[in-house]
Amino acid sequence: MGLSSFALAAFLFVTLDPDYTSSPVYAASSEGVEITYGSVIKLMHERTKVRLHSHDVPYGSGSGQQSVTGFPSVDDSNSYWIVRPELDSSNKQGDTIKSGTNIRLQHMRTRRWLHSHLHASPISGNLEVSCFGGDGNSDTGDHWSLEIEGGGITWRQDQRIRLHHVDTSGYLHSHDKKYTRIAGGQQEVCGVREKKADNVWLAVEGVYLPITETK
Repeated sequence: MGLSSFALAAFLFVTLDPDYTSSPVYAASSEGVEITYGSVIKLMHERTKVRLHSHDVPYGSGSGQQSVTGFPSVDDSNSYWIVRPELDSSNKQGDTIKSGTNIRLQHMRTRRWLHSHLHASPISGNLEVSCFGGDGNSDTGDHWSLEIEGGGITWRQDQRIRLHHVDTSGYLHSHDKKYTRIAGGQQEVCGVREKKADNVWLAVEGVYLPITETK
């Protein structure tokens, strides 16, 4: 069962930095809204329509870290991710995100980071994508460069994007191959170094922070 917009807003209220808890949060129910740091979003694979998903189940091979899949259901709370700045960044919650910026995605439920490395993915043998670390435990394996398709400057909900892993040069990727031992028709998410149609994603459901006003 998915989280309501109210529940997500409550989650944000207790997890935001103190300087931002007085700011409102909004349900991203229409296209074109800005995606800002601190926003909680779902990412949809453009071609197959699955949501980027994780849960506290480790891979049975490769790194043995927390698995990442593509989940077909829209209404699942394990598909929410918090958009965070890269390590040692001066960016803060509510700031907009420009194309070419390195970001991190923190899984809302388990607090681990979307991660990749040179382990082979279970089905296709491409680069494994996992979740790893936690609050206060992150490294450059969690850095993804945002590439906005079509010349967009700042990230908006209706824009097609790619996420390019900084350490391995792999693009966040999915395809039609499904796990036979995982319920719900979940499909593999992996990294591939070639720019392909199957590494395009869109921000869809979620709750986002308003843009921080400069003073």
